[in-house]
Amino acid sequence: MLQGLEKIPKIPKIPSKSTVPLTEILSMAVETLWSNKLRTGLTMLGVIIGIASVIAITSVGQGVQKSVENQIQALGTDVLQVLAGAPRSGNVRQGLGSTTTLTWEDAKAIAQQAPSVDLVSAYLQRNAQVVYAGENTSTTIYGTDLNYPDARNTYPQEGRFFNQEELDSSKQVAVLGPTVKRTLFGNSTKVIGEQIRIQGETYEVIGITEPKGAQGPMDRDDQIFIPLTSMSGRLVGNNALTGVSVSGILIKSSNSQKLEAAQFQVTNILRLRHEIYPPQVDDFRITNQADIVSTFTNVVGLFTIMVVAIAGISLVVGGIGIANIMLVSVVERTREIGIRKAVGATNAAILNQFLAEAIVISIVGGGIGMGSGILIAFVAANIFKFPFVISFASVIAGFGLSLSVGLVAGVIPARNASKLDPITALRSD
Repeated sequence: MLQGLEKIPKIPKIPSKSTVPLTEILSMAVETLWSNKLRTGLTMLGVIIGIASVIAITSVGQGVQKSVENQIQALGTDVLQVLAGAPRSGNVRQGLGSTTTLTWEDAKAIAQQAPSVDLVSAYLQRNAQVVYAGENTSTTIYGTDLNYPDARNTYPQEGRFFNQEELDSSKQVAVLGPTVKRTLFGNSTKVIGEQIRIQGETYEVIGITEPKGAQGPMDRDDQIFIPLTSMSGRLVGNNALTGVSVSGILIKSSNSQKLEAAQFQVTNILRLRHEIYPPQVDDFRITNQADIVSTFTNVVGLFTIMVVAIAGISLVVGGIGIANIMLVSVVERTREIGIRKAVGATNAAILNQFLAEAIVISIVGGGIGMGSGILIAFVAANIFKFPFVISFASVIAGFGLSLSVGLVAGVIPARNASKLDPITALRSD
């Protein structure tokens, strides 16, 4: 008899009440889990990885989405952009880029004839090599009119933009983006008034634009602005069939309702000017910045949901891990369960005990996972320079998921433990 008693496993104190208080259940669960630290830690690992992945990926996705939205909105969501398409020779459609289908005269006609348009700006865009002293860089040159700063929300931080007189006289003046300034002048503060060379032509620097940052692969600070007349006459040449060629036309309205009307009006004006009649295809295309923002938001949102769903597989794996460990625990603690029942523990008390252990594992693992996910998202936001966004809903969802995993994974093992026959359990080795 004494030898049999020596084999009785050490178990937590069992209260004499038939209904065990919640605090006592949690205390026993923590004591049992703490006595098996390695097993408990490995069991939590699946939940930690799953919750951390869900929170981090959701945060990074929302941060990237916010960053791109800010960059597009910085260009103005109340802006239409008209771009040149493929020209036609008779009824034959030529290749894109073979010649320019938009002219400065088109932009002036839109400004005069479209009542829903508040502002129109034409621009000509080319890549060119720029040289200053011993430094040189390849950058984007924009030949613009005076409305471009308002159309693109791009204003000088130092110096000024060129004026009407300089535009009319094709003055060789230039406004640099911050990236071009750093590349050519380094940390020098003496930039305004310096002479740079663009494709062999000398231009005087009269301003530096405020920083705008990158928009996808394009650095909006790696640009130079010069008068449209100077660029058309000196750097590009007048390659339009009639008038001054332009790469695009920016159209701004005060609100989205007027913008829709403006798009309709601009389309009809350009079709009449270019003599395009159905079923002929337009030799221009119009993009709406607001539509771009909406489309991008939807795409990123769907992509984030897809990746979060994939990360959720880790939670399923974590739940399976909890269920496996708890099932093993039931087998290992069969004798302990028999002793508990022998001294008066009810089936409900045993069920609650094992459920509590599974829930404690999932909640603690979920808490660590949430903290890890927030930390990963914060580090990623600082490294890749996008806004740090943590959704309260994602944190609540993470906590709810971890609790649900514990409940679901613990039900079958707890039920098996509660249904053990005490006599059979006491006889087990």
